Amino acid sequence: MKKRLLIANRSEIAIRIIRAAHKLGMLAVVFQSDREPDALYLNYADEIIPARDAANEKPIFLDPERIVNLALEHNIDLLHPGYGFLSENPDFAQLCVENGINFIGPSPELIRDMGLKTVAKSMAIKAGLPLVPGSDGPVNDAEAAKAFADKIGYPVILKASAGGGGRGMRIVEKAETIERNFKSASDEALAAFGNGDMFIEKYLQNPKHLEFQIMGDKHGNVVHLGERECSLQRKHQKILEEAPSASVTPEMRKEMGDMAVRFAKSIGYYSAGTIEFIMDEDGSYFFMEMNTRIQVEHPVTEMITGVDLVDWQIRVALDEVLTLKQEDIQIKGWAIECRVNTEDPQNRFSPQTGFIDRIHFPQDKTIRIETGVQSGSVVTPYFDSMIAKIIVHGTDRTDVIKKTLAALYEFSLIGMKTTVPFCRTVLQHPEFVNATYTTRWVDSVFTPEMLENEEDEMIGALAATIMYASEYLQLSSDLPTYKNDNLNVWVLNKRLNY
Repeated sequence: MKKRLLIANRSEIAIRIIRAAHKLGMLAVVFQSDREPDALYLNYADEIIPARDAANEKPIFLDPERIVNLALEHNIDLLHPGYGFLSENPDFAQLCVENGINFIGPSPELIRDMGLKTVAKSMAIKAGLPLVPGSDGPVNDAEAAKAFADKIGYPVILKASAGGGGRGMRIVEKAETIERNFKSASDEALAAFGNGDMFIEKYLQNPKHLEFQIMGDKHGNVVHLGERECSLQRKHQKILEEAPSASVTPEMRKEMGDMAVRFAKSIGYYSAGTIEFIMDEDGSYFFMEMNTRIQVEHPVTEMITGVDLVDWQIRVALDEVLTLKQEDIQIKGWAIECRVNTEDPQNRFSPQTGFIDRIHFPQDKTIRIETGVQSGSVVTPYFDSMIAKIIVHGTDRTDVIKKTLAALYEFSLIGMKTTVPFCRTVLQHPEFVNATYTTRWVDSVFTPEMLENEEDEMIGALAATIMYASEYLQLSSDLPTYKNDNLNVWVLNKRLNY
């Protein structure tokens, strides 16, 4: 009988995992949340389990006990958590293991250890990885944080010991604000993760964010698949990634990759994982943390190595031996991923919700589209604002920037604003072109005015004329009618071939 794989996730990552399951001859089972009853990913599954979570405070994807109970009722063999939600929750992984469900990921113990940044840091020290100067463990209160900050010097950064995604994180420039920031960060971490412990580090003011993808099996084999640069962030969350990084030389790649493999082996890690580093302006780099799941940006690694990471995740969970050898993994070309979020870049990236009247993605053999929406989909306030990823491969960095820009010009969405204009602006900015951008780029360089130019004004005027003609003069036209609050000059640019 075919094995039954339950995907405890939604949107584009659910479709991605369904394809991997089908590739391995498995049946893919998904949940149907009442908050998203007509989601695109439901069309790809072999079986749908109604979650009936309308009356629940949280959606099915955040309810570990109900997920496991429904998995048992439907004779599930394996469970893939995707990313986000419960993917790095050790108690959820433990609940799966205790009930005989094969959790696709590392052991609950490893998830717990890596989720506690202070524990992960101590393990990294033992493996010989360099660390940013900071506290060895949690600091008990604001006074202790202030004493440590006075010792290592300002600015410092407060981080939640059990945190991630920018939550429970505060940058402190001077001693007078550390008490207020400590309390707000700790309260936020407690609410988000159930753990308000904080640790403190020296804040690197213009760093780069680099991460090494690793894959390990249950037999002690581990390889790395090179690095990704994820320095383009807003609100401490990534929005555009590339692989490899122009800031990493072949010698550095080998050195950092060997470190990542050594660390993974030292803790007995298996499945997909990411060792994250932060690089200072002088080229020195430090271990930050380890993510124990598949990453949103994993496609750029797949594009340049040809390795199917989700396929290997499942095979490792089935106790297969990793046949990938380090010397066989070659980086070919360059890849960029642009996250398409329904956010307004001109209004501090505020989330947008509503109806997608029409969406069009670029089509080319060098382009990979991963999305959870289609024309007619509804973007709700219940889930993350990312609706798609546009991943482009090129022969080198110059080539892929050119191709990615062309792909973004072909993309259109009528119904709400997206981050696509922002990504277009980034790709044309000298600091991105020269690969000198850092994690501070959005905060220190980007302004909403960068998205506006004379061409936009002309297109806007033309759009206003079309709307006047179609709405008030009732002239027949093949062009769609645009509402003022949904006017998107980037869309009109392509639609009207201006």
